[in-house]
Amino acid sequence: MTLRTSRISMSEDLLNAARKVRENAHAPYSDFHVGAAIRAAGGIYVGCNVENASFPEGTCAEAGAISAMVAAGDSAILEVLIYAEADTPVAPCGGCRQRLSEFASSETTVKLASDSGIEVETTLGDLLPSTFKLT
Repeated sequence: MTLRTSRISMSEDLLNAARKVRENAHAPYSDFHVGAAIRAAGGIYVGCNVENASFPEGTCAEAGAISAMVAAGDSAILEVLIYAEADTPVAPCGGCRQRLSEFASSETTVKLASDSGIEVETTLGDLLPSTFKLT
């Protein structure tokens, strides 16, 4: 995976949206709050992680943002930003990488941010080089 680590210029609207929605995360078990913002043709869609007592059955922030996008009638992700409470940026889990690939191209920019301000920019193709696609 190729990650470009530097103080990159992030899309401020996505960063602000992901930061704000992260505050709504329901994470009573892990206390790990994540916000995701995705840009599509119709606008910005957000999601936060939602845990429940059946711990592995929670919902990731990226999945919530994708659901909001689809519910609004959009179907193509143009850009992704994930914001987590961590010392370093957190990349999407494997399942969310595959979910993102359903609606984004391998060239889609994925930006990662954390409380420490470290920012990483990569592409979905770098995060998931061998995506599963039905033909």
